[in-house]
Amino acid sequence: MIRSEMLTRLERETKIWDVVIIGGGATGLGAAVEAASRGFSTLLVEQGDFSQGTSSRSTKLIHGGIRYLQQGNISLVLEALHERGLLLQNAPHLVHHQSFVVPNYSWWEGPFYGVGLRVYDVLAGKLGLKKSTVLSRESVLEKIRTLEPRDLKGGVIYYDGQFDDARLAVTLAQTAEDLGACVVNYAQVTGLIKSSGLVSGVKVLDKLSGREYDVMGKAVVNATGIFVDSLLKMDAPDHEEIISPSQGVHIVLDKSFLPGDTAILVPHTEDGRVLFAVPWHDRVIVGTTDTPVDKPTLEPRPFKEELDFLLDHAAKYLTKDPSAKDVLSAFAGIRPLVNAGGGKKTAALSRDHHLSVSPSGLITIAGGKWTTYRKMGEDVIDAAIPIGGLESRKSRTRNLSLNGWSVDDEGNAPYSLYGNNARFIKRIAEADPSLDRLIHERLPYRFAEIVWAVRHEMAVFPDDVLSRRTRALILDARASMEAAPEVVRVMATEMGKDETWQKEQLYRYLERAASYLVA
Repeated sequence: MIRSEMLTRLERETKIWDVVIIGGGATGLGAAVEAASRGFSTLLVEQGDFSQGTSSRSTKLIHGGIRYLQQGNISLVLEALHERGLLLQNAPHLVHHQSFVVPNYSWWEGPFYGVGLRVYDVLAGKLGLKKSTVLSRESVLEKIRTLEPRDLKGGVIYYDGQFDDARLAVTLAQTAEDLGACVVNYAQVTGLIKSSGLVSGVKVLDKLSGREYDVMGKAVVNATGIFVDSLLKMDAPDHEEIISPSQGVHIVLDKSFLPGDTAILVPHTEDGRVLFAVPWHDRVIVGTTDTPVDKPTLEPRPFKEELDFLLDHAAKYLTKDPSAKDVLSAFAGIRPLVNAGGGKKTAALSRDHHLSVSPSGLITIAGGKWTTYRKMGEDVIDAAIPIGGLESRKSRTRNLSLNGWSVDDEGNAPYSLYGNNARFIKRIAEADPSLDRLIHERLPYRFAEIVWAVRHEMAVFPDDVLSRRTRALILDARASMEAAPEVVRVMATEMGKDETWQKEQLYRYLERAASYLVA
């Protein structure tokens, strides 16, 4: 997957694309895989990097959604559990089983949550994981040694899926390309092209070169996540906004706060959300908050009250109370929640996806979550077929292995997240042993991965490799800043960039990474 080759296709292929997708997050990438797998000529453009927004800032879970079960949204839970099962089959190198314990501190919680999680198991059907089980107090503390023991009555253990969100996004982009799609990052849609009042294409600006393109498409899809309303207003200035943006914040702690491989789920907090403490990449992610915000932004920052909320709640349930100085990184994402009207709290708004077609023929897909990305893609391409006058073709993605498919985690180590592409990264390290070393002693990534990201994953800036191709910024923001000078130098060598570029990019990265520090 090479950006220059994608741009060459964009320049030379003057045809009318069957499907043009705007947005390179989970939804847009899923739609691109869906369209390309059906044999439609497909173009995807993203204004920033793939998954730069919300799609790289999740709780890293592929799950049915316990809170949706609490809300009585059975249809969403059924759909999500089904999609969870499919993704475990289609990308086993990226999605794994994760055990969760729901600790019970009141006598009624055990039976209540035990029954609810058994319903969760039943809804999963044949695509379910291990069955949930009620645990004694002793068994709970055996699994989670740092759980607060005072007043603990017992607990329930259940199972869901865990993944690396930004790595899955890159994998989807690679899969779409494998299937014939053209995917371009740092390509911004600056306007819609219309013919007789109908959308017939888009104006695209290559943000790196400044070149502009007029791209024609039979069906145009707005999959821009939190920026859905901006594109809808580009289509119709009097458009009424449908997104109620909600900010979710996570903090990352050292593994010592939650040793072992079992996560904690607290089903109900003051703002009506669940609270997770989840082992991930040898760290612990604690989240999340639900704070309404006025306007979406590509680089949101945590509010102090959100950080205090997470630290206070983590202290309630862990024997080792975390403070601000223990936070390795804090990251914020904005959820594109669809508000059908009514001014509800964002914690209560639906996580269902919302599909609409404007009078101009612009197809908009909004809402949803990572777990259901494939189904969202299927639905949006089903809608694109009649809009674009395309040949009716059935979905093929239910059993479509994604790029890098592999179950050999041990054989692919230390690059298991790349699946069977690990062999290519190993060859890079073998060809140049200086690249077969860690970028930082506190981070699990090697310089060979930086080179691979630049050569084959369309990484352009240091943030691309330190935030999304690797997860260095999230795992330890300060360590990523310390690693940045050498990472930038390796990138510059690979890309043929001069010292001025290195200085500019290092400054930009350090400034951005500083916003992930708490203390």
